[in-house]
Amino acid sequence: MANVHCFSLLILIFTINSFSVCADEDRKLHIVYMGSLPKGKYSPSSHHLTLLQRVIKTSSAQHLLITSYKRSFNGFAAMLSDYEAKQLQSSKEVVSVFPSITYQLQTTRSWSFMGFEETEHQHPSAKSNVIIGVLDTGIWPESQSFNDQGFFTPPMKWQGVCKGGPNFTCNDKLIGARYYGSRSNTARDYLGHGTHTASTAAGNKVKGASFFGLANGTARGGVPSARIAAYQVCDFMGCGGADILAGFDDAISDGVDVLTISLGSRTPHPFHTDVIAIGAFHAMERGIITSHSAGNSGPSLASLSSTAPWTLSVGASSIDRRIITKVILGNGMTLVGNSVNSFDLKGKNFPLINGIDAKLATCSDSQASSCSRSCLNESRVKGKIVVCDDEAGADGATRAGAVGSIFERKRTQEDVSYPWPLPAVVLNAESFGSLQSYMKSSKHPVAKILKSEEIKDSTAPLVASFSSRGPNRIAQDLLKPDIVAPGIDILAAFPLSPPTGSYYEKRKVKYNILSGTSMACPHAAGVAAYVQTFHPEWSPSAIQSAIMTTALPMNSTMNSGAEFAYGSGHINPSGAINPGLVYEAEKADYITFLCSLGYGGDRLRLISGDNSINCPEGANESPRNLNYPSMTAKIQSSMSFTVSFTRTVTNVGKSNSSYKAEISTNSKLKICVVPNVLSFKSKDEKKSFNVTVSGGSLNEDEMVSASLVWSDGSLNVRSTIVIYAE
Repeated sequence: MANVHCFSLLILIFTINSFSVCADEDRKLHIVYMGSLPKGKYSPSSHHLTLLQRVIKTSSAQHLLITSYKRSFNGFAAMLSDYEAKQLQSSKEVVSVFPSITYQLQTTRSWSFMGFEETEHQHPSAKSNVIIGVLDTGIWPESQSFNDQGFFTPPMKWQGVCKGGPNFTCNDKLIGARYYGSRSNTARDYLGHGTHTASTAAGNKVKGASFFGLANGTARGGVPSARIAAYQVCDFMGCGGADILAGFDDAISDGVDVLTISLGSRTPHPFHTDVIAIGAFHAMERGIITSHSAGNSGPSLASLSSTAPWTLSVGASSIDRRIITKVILGNGMTLVGNSVNSFDLKGKNFPLINGIDAKLATCSDSQASSCSRSCLNESRVKGKIVVCDDEAGADGATRAGAVGSIFERKRTQEDVSYPWPLPAVVLNAESFGSLQSYMKSSKHPVAKILKSEEIKDSTAPLVASFSSRGPNRIAQDLLKPDIVAPGIDILAAFPLSPPTGSYYEKRKVKYNILSGTSMACPHAAGVAAYVQTFHPEWSPSAIQSAIMTTALPMNSTMNSGAEFAYGSGHINPSGAINPGLVYEAEKADYITFLCSLGYGGDRLRLISGDNSINCPEGANESPRNLNYPSMTAKIQSSMSFTVSFTRTVTNVGKSNSSYKAEISTNSKLKICVVPNVLSFKSKDEKKSFNVTVSGGSLNEDEMVSASLVWSDGSLNVRSTIVIYAE
């Protein structure tokens, strides 16, 4: 489950198997991306059918065309054979053709932990005009987090609709809803993931929210007065690439200001075959910032799938509240583990039994040891605490009627706690060994599982162990993730549904505790919306820059992967509204960036919709010169190096101001900034500078870092610098 963003939902995400449309053709769903919509009179659907019919020789193209993307960018999804896909790819009108893969899904205390209190000032005239689009599993419209009391008519810019399906009603808070895919006929959220992320970004203030008394407080989003539009692009089988792109197409045209995308692929894809990178690029064109979860494949390096510079890539961090559960053995020994256990067993001892000792004859020893479903003898387990050597045995233990369960940690990480459908706790190997030793030494071993308790975590924030790390495998001179935000043990709204998703779960909750970069992503989206309430004229790159350059530094020795884990640092909502200087990049800058990565002029002309673009062979512009708030270079190992970065900052602070360069570095790097003082006479004035970084050789897989801070004595504009050899 470590690769699924919504950790505590015990739901198996399956790969969608494509089906055959014709008996003599092995067709599967493909996306045909054609770039920007042509200017002037143009009929996308007609053009898409014409293109499709060219390669379909034996049947009509009409029934093979699944979706036309025609509101915000150009393209379509269709059932194609590999041969037909290759033929379409050869067309000069097409940027890329690729299979529609399945993407996976990736609070009361979190906002206060970031210093963002309920009383934090928000711009009164703009806060209710911000619209956050949520591409996810849908939404539960009846939740108090989406009540529209005190809201007025949606802003005039909103062009969307409420097409949520039967018995689904929008209001002046939840102003729009759509659903996609052949398996769905509603935008109603039955999984909980979308409801949770939407309320984290922009949920109302709801007092007294808790998970059966745990994490009690006021649940709220970053901008409670913002509007929400829900786009249901995921269901219990995952998130189809074609549906995700359809959600982008609608959301951009509907008029959202911020997009939050808590889903991703298991591996990164080139930008022209990555539906999230494609959708976010066209959102950027329209002035929309996209917050995207980095992924849950950490702590391995080079594990993130959110790689595009025009998205805000968000990793997960801890908050200063941990949830733990204690087990007291019959000999008095106390073992401390992880779980969100709201069940109260009244301090009573229950007999202990190992799963293998309750084995059914139809199962193997390993299946019984892990408490696999239908492998435990109910008569032997009932009324006892069953001990399983894998957390995957929760359903099996519950089904067999166990009063509780103790698991050995095999799949989850020690910094995260999850709800279970029965009283349960997860122990590390050492504690589990102590438990087994006690059971072997006692004729009648017993234990009691206590209700979970909250403890103060003074080490927070730390990067979550599951949070995906860089370096960036698609653009190696671009640091990702950009930022980290709270993503561990986050309480937020949930459908009136079982909290674990287990078939055997009897409880239903309105608020649930989940963990993942899925939970971090809407925190960043909420901050982006908050910044926009003060600066509605700012571009997506300016907002992204403000968030990155005001981030709080993190301790590299306490976070595996260092900058590859946390990027620019921990998100700082209050600081982001007044960054002083911003690094801006426009569409043309991103096109130059793509050119430097080897994208040809023909493809870039389609993507941009600008026929004047020319990307000459041998262009020497480096990807690292994209005007990005961080600076990164991959170098060859075992050789001395000198690399340079060119950057331009825009003054968004005081008209008359002067900033001096301050460098924080280690002994391996020598850094020179020219000029080292930037003086501004007016707002929106731009100044350029050059950073040269040199040093001795680095070993393979070695990374060194530094920071450049432009300071006016009050404001500090910090850029992370990373040099690495791979």
